[in-house]
Amino acid sequence: MMRLGLSQSLRTEQRLVQSPQMIQAMQVLQMPLMELKDQVEQELQENAFLERKDETENSETALATPPQEQPIEDRLHRELSAEMDQLEARLEPTWRNRAGSYSGDDEDKKLEALNNTPGRSTSLPEYLMTQVRTQESEPNLIRVIEHVVYSLDPNGRLAESPEQIAQELAVPIPLAEEAVQVVRDLDPIGVGARDLRDCLLMQLDHMTFVRPLTRTIVENHLDDLAMNRLPKIAKDTGASIEEIVESRDFLRVHCNPHPGSEFSGPAPTGVVPDVVVEEVDGRFEVKTQRGSLPDLSLSPINRNLLQEARKDPKLYEWLRRKIEAAKWFIEAVHQRQNTIERVATEIVRRQEGFLRHGVQHLKPMKMQDIADAVHVHISTVSRAASGKYIQTPQGIFDMKRFFSSGTQSDSGDMVSQQAVKDTLKQIVDAEDKDNPMSDDQLVEELGKRGVHIARRTVTKYRKALGIDSSTRRKTFG
Repeated sequence: MMRLGLSQSLRTEQRLVQSPQMIQAMQVLQMPLMELKDQVEQELQENAFLERKDETENSETALATPPQEQPIEDRLHRELSAEMDQLEARLEPTWRNRAGSYSGDDEDKKLEALNNTPGRSTSLPEYLMTQVRTQESEPNLIRVIEHVVYSLDPNGRLAESPEQIAQELAVPIPLAEEAVQVVRDLDPIGVGARDLRDCLLMQLDHMTFVRPLTRTIVENHLDDLAMNRLPKIAKDTGASIEEIVESRDFLRVHCNPHPGSEFSGPAPTGVVPDVVVEEVDGRFEVKTQRGSLPDLSLSPINRNLLQEARKDPKLYEWLRRKIEAAKWFIEAVHQRQNTIERVATEIVRRQEGFLRHGVQHLKPMKMQDIADAVHVHISTVSRAASGKYIQTPQGIFDMKRFFSSGTQSDSGDMVSQQAVKDTLKQIVDAEDKDNPMSDDQLVEELGKRGVHIARRTVTKYRKALGIDSSTRRKTFG
């Protein structure tokens, strides 16, 4: 017989709790140099305990002159007063009622957490992992999900199969399959798809009603639709041209073939290298650049202010938090420089051939390789490389350019995808414009250079480079 009732039980579980300091350190690491400079200036304005090092001596002199302390104390008291006013405003009944509306079940809390996450200007992996941490708590599963998330291409596609992921991470295949399915259930719909057809079908599955013809076109006639062969689709399906056009327009309006592209962020307005690589006595040396970023230090005036505030617990606690915030920000900036230098040094060590001889000698390299070598998480490498540029003897490059998978050449060496793309571009640039090469001919030409890839791969690389088909490249003189 079943008994109904209430009971209590204890359960131990591991959860990763990110402190505000950890979050700030990750944000600082991900910032490009120019953006970090703006953030430093903002912190200097908002925290009187944070100073440029060249101002420290002036602050120490000010300590010996009591009348000069008053303006800083007045500023701190004004800041404290403003902060207390904001706190009291939040405690008004209207605010409490509004906050209470989010205090429903667990799903409401998860939704509230997602509403408080960074906007779409953040990277796709970070946006996905924010959702994962509100849904999953099993550490082993989260580890595999992270691998899947950071393996997605810029459009949100996943090239690796669950079997490949399981083999690479040495985990059971069912665990890898579960991780892939978790990613496929995340927002935006279509992330984790194998290809365009899979991506569109995933999105159609989440719609309330889809005409059978629309699904049939995606499942069986996507290539014909892309080539505008509407009469062929009409003959195969028995539908009219008008009905096919309606389905095509529906797909264009309601589906997104590149669900990850909206996370790419705005293009940089200027390039300032975070790292400079120079050859010294036959060896490559890595130096991180500070640019116009100032050295930061704590203002010495805080010692007197803290001492005087001991009689006022509220003021003392507020001052202590301000000082801690200044310390954490200084540490985050130092940690950023150190992490970028370690990541860049390992990249340079692995890519010496590229530095000496050019992009054709760029080796395949994954972020996980660098993460293992410098003993950090793969997400740390992603943040360290995001939006950062490295100045080399071959020119200035986005650090993420160095990460790509590879193809084996005739010599038995692995050639990176980026090197193959650059070789492909060189071939097209040098072709006879009156008689441009077809993709089959490009396959043959690459083969002469020791690189053998399928025609569909050449087509994919050509499109990624923004190169038109041979028919469109042909010029008429």
